[in-house]
Amino acid sequence: MPRASTFVLLNPAAGRGRGARRGRDFLTLLERHVGPVDHAASERPGHERALLDRALAEGYRSIVAVGGDGTWSAAADRIVASGRQDVALGLLPAGTGNDFGKSLGIRHAKAEAVARAMAEGREQIVDVGRIGGRYFLNVVGIGFDIAVIDDAASTPLLKGDSLYRFCALRQLFRFPGIPVALAADGGAPLERRYLMLVIANGNYFGGSFHIAPRASLNDGMLDAVSIFDAPPLARARLFSLVAKGKHEGAARVDVRRGRRFTVHVEGVSAIRYEVDGEVCTSEGPSLAVETVPRALRVYAP
Repeated sequence: MPRASTFVLLNPAAGRGRGARRGRDFLTLLERHVGPVDHAASERPGHERALLDRALAEGYRSIVAVGGDGTWSAAADRIVASGRQDVALGLLPAGTGNDFGKSLGIRHAKAEAVARAMAEGREQIVDVGRIGGRYFLNVVGIGFDIAVIDDAASTPLLKGDSLYRFCALRQLFRFPGIPVALAADGGAPLERRYLMLVIANGNYFGGSFHIAPRASLNDGMLDAVSIFDAPPLARARLFSLVAKGKHEGAARVDVRRGRRFTVHVEGVSAIRYEVDGEVCTSEGPSLAVETVPRALRVYAP
């Protein structure tokens, strides 16, 4: 057994270096509230998975992920995949968007509240999503958000919400749209040309977009938000509504809830999609996304 019950995964690269700076402060904070902790820092893409699997095999009861949505998602994936129902996840924000935390009220200013929740054993049991063999916390996105992520990776001067908003504005005039057929729980598919499809467990994505205002983390459902293609100015109006969480009921927007969604993109051999900010490629032109109810214990302030 490890000497401490808590393992802290640090992602120094999160938030373009913010993870390294905040990581030191967070370790001090955690030791003040929960006592001794063990920690390790990821050194390269994919290293997080190995560190987490080792920590779970060694018997830690609390895993704290210091980073953004990608780091948090990796931790959730390994915990759920391990079958360890006695492990709870702590989330400390050091990334660019930190979107999933917003659904739980976790922001950088609330870091000490997270540490207190750990010390007091305050938890929520939340749903996760599954796509292929991977579990995720927040969203799966197809279409426009892939273009924004690609654009953000090549835009070095901005950070956080400002970065996503700038790249989203630029892609309003560049992204061509995609033909998608979406079916919920085996029903008839909705076939349209899409600007974007987001299948959400949480409420926010893309830095601050309130994409799924009625989504719940413990209802056993996912919310599929379809935004159909439109000219650039109409796209801009749609995203203004999305930022405020007022897009439901708008023209060119469809929101439906379900336990399992199938997605097919016409005319492609594979689909590029994002899972909690990580860009992936499918093995064919179709995807299945489903919910896994009450799968993860999370410390919540």
